[in-house]
Amino acid sequence: MKSADFVIIGSGSAGAAMAYRLSEDGKNTVIVLEFGGSDIGPFVQMPAALAYPMNMDRYNWGYMTEPEPHLNNRRMIAPRGKVVGGSSSINGMVYVRGHAEDFNRWEEMGATGWGYADVLPYFKRQESSHGGEEGWRGTNGPLHVRRGEVKNPLYRAFIEAGRQAGFPVTEDYNGRQQEGFGLMEQTSWQGRRWSTANAYLKPALKRPNVSLIRCYARKVVMEGTRAVGVEVEIGGKIDVVKANREVIVAASAFNSPKILMLSGIGPAAHLQEMGIPVVADRPGVGQNLQDHLEYYHQFKSKLPITLHSKNNWFWMGIVGAQWLFFKKGLGTSNQFEAAAFIRSAAGVKWPDIQYHFLPIAISYDGKSAVGGHGFQAHVGYNISKSRGSVTLRSPDVKDTPVLRFNYMSDPEDWVKFRHAVRVTREIFAQKAFDPYREVEVAPGPNVQSDEEIDAYLREHLEGAYHPCGTCKMGRADDPMAVVDPTTKVIGVERLRVADSSIFPHVTYGNLNGPSIMTGEKAADHILGRQPLPRSNQEPWINPRWETSDR
Repeated sequence: MKSADFVIIGSGSAGAAMAYRLSEDGKNTVIVLEFGGSDIGPFVQMPAALAYPMNMDRYNWGYMTEPEPHLNNRRMIAPRGKVVGGSSSINGMVYVRGHAEDFNRWEEMGATGWGYADVLPYFKRQESSHGGEEGWRGTNGPLHVRRGEVKNPLYRAFIEAGRQAGFPVTEDYNGRQQEGFGLMEQTSWQGRRWSTANAYLKPALKRPNVSLIRCYARKVVMEGTRAVGVEVEIGGKIDVVKANREVIVAASAFNSPKILMLSGIGPAAHLQEMGIPVVADRPGVGQNLQDHLEYYHQFKSKLPITLHSKNNWFWMGIVGAQWLFFKKGLGTSNQFEAAAFIRSAAGVKWPDIQYHFLPIAISYDGKSAVGGHGFQAHVGYNISKSRGSVTLRSPDVKDTPVLRFNYMSDPEDWVKFRHAVRVTREIFAQKAFDPYREVEVAPGPNVQSDEEIDAYLREHLEGAYHPCGTCKMGRADDPMAVVDPTTKVIGVERLRVADSSIFPHVTYGNLNGPSIMTGEKAADHILGRQPLPRSNQEPWINPRWETSDR
């Protein structure tokens, strides 16, 4: 099968969702192009093993940023999934829709029809929520979303500490009220990672009108300003997969702009510099790169109740065996089972600081930070104004793109992260942690002044792996917009982009949920269907937002 009605580049969060929806009625043929290999095996499928695939060349493209000038010129890792399911097969499985105002902001920025009332029905359509707030959550979608078993007392201590510090508690941050402390949700089901490969792609591939081609997508084939197919490399040979109706790029915030530029769609001066003939001058391609940053706030534990006791080869073997044979035990959870979303100041209307709580003090590569029992919160300021770019390193399609995030280039980021350090200390100082908290390990008791906090952050802030914005959705007359609100690439025909690259602005929270929603909604635009009816549900806004941060 070398041609189909729709050819989708990328089998990730949005691409898999579109493959499922575009083929659903059996009338359209769909080909999904994916370079990555199989997701079979415990490293991808076991939720507790999440640190492994992200550190394996087999599953991760392994991108690095250029030296980041505001973070001691560190080159930061920038993982993207190189496997069926894309980054949903290597991520932390945390499920956050984002705040209602995120999507209202998108609409204000020119993404007409993508306000909260428009996208809420798509979030519901994608979900099978287990334990979510009735009326606000979907119950029969392909994507299973659940809470962990919350057996460790430290999870409840974290939520109670937030309440003691005066912050709200929320029963479901993906429901009416995002703001507050509560249980975290994850995309796992029946003991397995519930990636978009498991939720969407594999069911779609059982249909006769869907196929997956393992190949390297080189560029979109253009005839004038019309997209007619995709140039691919399979086993060292170059071929073309033809699109009878449309080509849809869903290759990530890094690779979607790269593919557009290699196809002659992007900033004309940059394309000419690379020797690529200009098909459409779209200066916004590769610009507007955004992400979340976070640091780990870590404490030593008085009691030996943390996951540290299981972080050795003997217990890992037992946990692995329990998971392998029974799909039970610690292996079935990503261990991120408590969360918080708070506002950084009075006058801030919706939350802009996010916490993932973990009952072990550990780095993402699995190394213990305190050499013993400890716990930590991943702390992030989520509405940074810092912007970066993705550009071509060379016209060679195999060359990695140049990633410049310009992290912490906006002065307000420093103000907000200093506040995040201090308010986190206030939360962990509450009575709820008295039985467990021994000593702060990181940033550490000697990090107090603005200068000391800044020095710590420069060395220890990490990307949260939520890149977006590089093919911004907006009005057709916006020179920096790349796609219009129906996801069509402006200035060319039969070509769309639908993934996190089209977000006009980063959402408040992890990006997997909104990326899947983007694929769900884009499918209706592609098929020319009437969008789902708008919701009239009103989300909760803290009545004290003008006068208090809590």
